Amino acid sequence: MLLLAPLATATLLIVPVLVGLAGAAGPAFGWLPVLGGKTLSLDPWRALLDTPGLASMIRLSLVTGIASTAIALVIVVLFLGAFADSRAFIWLRRLLSPLLAVPHAAAAIGLAFLLAPSGLAMRLISPGLSGFHSPPDYLFPGDGGGMALIAGLVIKEVPFLLLMSLAALSQCQAEQRTHLARSLGYAPTTAFLKAVLPTLYPLIRLPIYAVIAFASANVDVAMILGPSTPPPLAVSVVHWLNDPDLSKRFMASAAALTQLGITLLALAGWWLMECLVACLGRRWLTDGRRHTAHRLGLWLGGGSAWISVTLLGASLIALILWSLATWWPFPVLWPTPLSLANWQRALDGLWPATLTTLALALSATLFSSLLVVGCLEHETVNRRTMGTGASLILYLPLLVPPVAFLFGLVQLQAQLQACLALSPGFLSAALGHCLFVLPYVFLSLAESYRRLDPRWSQLSASLGRSPAYTFVRVRLPMLLAPIAVAMAVGLAVSIGQYLPTLLLSAGRLTTLTTEAITLASGGDRRLTAVYALAQLLLPALGFAIALWLPRLLHHHRRALQN
Repeated sequence: MLLLAPLATATLLIVPVLVGLAGAAGPAFGWLPVLGGKTLSLDPWRALLDTPGLASMIRLSLVTGIASTAIALVIVVLFLGAFADSRAFIWLRRLLSPLLAVPHAAAAIGLAFLLAPSGLAMRLISPGLSGFHSPPDYLFPGDGGGMALIAGLVIKEVPFLLLMSLAALSQCQAEQRTHLARSLGYAPTTAFLKAVLPTLYPLIRLPIYAVIAFASANVDVAMILGPSTPPPLAVSVVHWLNDPDLSKRFMASAAALTQLGITLLALAGWWLMECLVACLGRRWLTDGRRHTAHRLGLWLGGGSAWISVTLLGASLIALILWSLATWWPFPVLWPTPLSLANWQRALDGLWPATLTTLALALSATLFSSLLVVGCLEHETVNRRTMGTGASLILYLPLLVPPVAFLFGLVQLQAQLQACLALSPGFLSAALGHCLFVLPYVFLSLAESYRRLDPRWSQLSASLGRSPAYTFVRVRLPMLLAPIAVAMAVGLAVSIGQYLPTLLLSAGRLTTLTTEAITLASGGDRRLTAVYALAQLLLPALGFAIALWLPRLLHHHRRALQN
């Protein structure tokens, strides 16, 4: 039975991506019989090249993808170097799970409410410090340079990269390397950069590539914080797909493949920067300087990390205030009176959207968790950790732009609906969520699963117990806490999915995320804040249950409660 889990996981991660890319390639070259495209043609590409603002769309996708990843990586590296094992590090590590639980759309909406001309930040300094009695004239969100979009991506990428780095530190013997370098007189930041980072970076390369792919082809954050004239290319693809003129689907397919090329170009550019930094840094690694970049790490690393956390926390405060506000003119700092009227007004639409969101998230998370536990148990039984090829398969849906292969799946779904008996709706959307939930559940659970002492299983086997009994009665109770946390992470990832829900359900499913993003483009901040907070409360509830459940089930066994 354990053989089925790796096979099913590989099939789930590989087949939809490859089939989706193939489904996008046909219409991109004029082949879409449903819409009359029965001959191969380059007309979709000509129409795409004639689109006004195409160069700006491509530039925005490339710049925001590479810049946000670079900024987030620098923040994480400098913070780890300067504050490892400090109180600040311990506090930030405790905040990782709540920070990861914040969906991208909710964080983006909160950041817009915080830094907009009439946002909470400007109210704090107006009119006393700024002199403004009316909102100043600057563009946020939606600036043409994509600065708002980069900021929104960075505050969500920092927690993810920090989590991946923490999981990899034990594998590269970071503590021993740091102590050895410190004993030779190196400052903490310099010791980390010279002794730990060269071995740490290869272990987090795939997560970094996944972040680049996500940032360069993001749709939900870009729709909220990015410019609209023109928007990044991935957003344009979604607009063309939903255009009433069905002939634009040919051009949308060509644009989806172009987005794949842009992401590959961003990854290639990052790889070239890796090579350049490696060549230029060889001499620096061995020059014997013991205090290089230490002060920079203290100020820049610590300051930027806490700024990211503060921005995210202040964004949530802005969401809460707007959801309770009845009358809040600028530059008044505090809305008066506070009321639950906005929640009552939204309740008719909020409740069905919440139920649909929960049903999708629970279905995708449970199925993904079963596959992940099966894969990891297969590793344990065979005493073999997955290699580079298996890791690449795991990251495949994160490395390929979702807008490219999901668009192709929609096209094939429309053409083969009668043969596949899989119409757009709940099942299609749930399977689409699994593509993105499963990698995060695996990444969250793998380290704890692999570090469980094998002697417990050996002791159970020595008493004549079967492998199944050992798994159910010995290993599973000891792994309940990390499994619960991994499922909470999967729940948060599923709740935040916008594109799979929109495309694979053909717009038939209304979730908190789809409603929040739709409302964010309107003018009712109060209703938008209500949906964004509801989207945030569900993952927070998942993490609360994950922390509470082991203590309830193991109340008589203190060692199994964490």
